[in-house]
Amino acid sequence: MKEYDIISVGSAVVDAFVRTGVKEKNKEISFPLGDKILVNDLFFSIGGGGMNTSASFSKLGLKTGYLGKIGNDYNSILVLKELRENNVDFLGVKGRENNGYSVILEGTGGDRTVLTFKGVSDKLRFNEIPKSHLNTKWFHFTSQKADSLETQKKLVDYAVKNNITISFNPSSYQVKEGLGNIRKIVENSHIISMNKEEAEILAGKKESWKKIHNLGVKIVIITDGEKMGIVYDGNYLYKYWPDKIKAKEVTGAGDAFSAGFIAGYIRTRDIEMSIRVALANSQSVITKLGASEGILTWNQAQSIIKSKKFKIKREAV
Repeated sequence: MKEYDIISVGSAVVDAFVRTGVKEKNKEISFPLGDKILVNDLFFSIGGGGMNTSASFSKLGLKTGYLGKIGNDYNSILVLKELRENNVDFLGVKGRENNGYSVILEGTGGDRTVLTFKGVSDKLRFNEIPKSHLNTKWFHFTSQKADSLETQKKLVDYAVKNNITISFNPSSYQVKEGLGNIRKIVENSHIISMNKEEAEILAGKKESWKKIHNLGVKIVIITDGEKMGIVYDGNYLYKYWPDKIKAKEVTGAGDAFSAGFIAGYIRTRDIEMSIRVALANSQSVITKLGASEGILTWNQAQSIIKSKKFKIKREAV
């Protein structure tokens, strides 16, 4: 039976990136009804939280499996091909319906709106999963809904019984539904990663990192785009500052950061090194088109870390 360092549990979808050429106004991208709109560019990639993070874990040197539900269409073939190319084992289930699909509409300023069709990705049931596939040291949970979210909760019970460590990267729509729906996962997570907006929705604006840690999480990661982010482990508050770089595409940056941190932590147990790996990985990804393009190998990440000094400050709390 193959043993994995980590299994990523989440969605795997085809992403269509559409450079609309439309100028944003009042934080909106709008189109006249009935018109045929010419777009500047169109680019396809494989994405989804489960896919993006599993690709990072594998390239960063971890034995990685992907657990999720894919469809019975051409897009599912593309997903399996992408997994193979990233040396990630497919441990999931093939359904009879269509695979998930996302359309990312980008304005001229680089901001985007994502239209997502979940397809079968939200229909993974616990009783469908071959338990012999779950021989792993870590589970990484990414955003899911409906049946797949309930399956993640059952996987928490499985993890507790089998001494499997959990990391969790919830989405904005999950935290907007309130803590109750994801409490079981949060309280049993060793590492949780979310952006500032999500953390404040979940735990309020004042010291949200401490409140989330008090729920039982060992390490809390809060990102804020190109602004200062923080990592809190109960003893120290680590502040870090991303480099100012020109991004081609920010989709997948959060997945690249959280997966980079977790891979660094699994390999070194050093929080500052984990932050550096996360910064190197996420900053590489945003310079490429596609959520998983630009993912670094471990050696590439270490080379970048040696060549530049990421700004990190540790404070006792």
